[in-house]
Amino acid sequence: MLFQRLSLFAAQLLLAASIVSPATADDVEIVDASARQSGSTWTFSVTLKHGDTGWDHYADLWQVFTPDGKLLGERVLLHPHVEEQPFTRSLSGVEIPDDVTEVVIRARDSVHGVAEQEYRLALPR
Repeated sequence: MLFQRLSLFAAQLLLAASIVSPATADDVEIVDASARQSGSTWTFSVTLKHGDTGWDHYADLWQVFTPDGKLLGERVLLHPHVEEQPFTRSLSGVEIPDDVTEVVIRARDSVHGVAEQEYRLALPR
């Protein structure tokens, strides 16, 4: 009887943990980013970490925004990086208004969508 109660309690705890656990545990993570100005445009290098499992679940995009939410550029990731974690990809030719001193980088994966994390990057001017 005691064992049955403990088993039921353990099952209830597991169910409760699965309900309240955030889905963000498998979100793509931005671990580093840098920006370099070249003439009137910028090049961004962003390092992502994600548990890519193959074509069904992988980090597929990162974007650069102004602090007020205007999209400045995006890098589409065309394939999974299962064996290459973390990985860095660059995007060149991004035009940034002179009055913008910081950008916000967001990333997305093919299952969970855009991650909650916002990576703020001060622009070296």
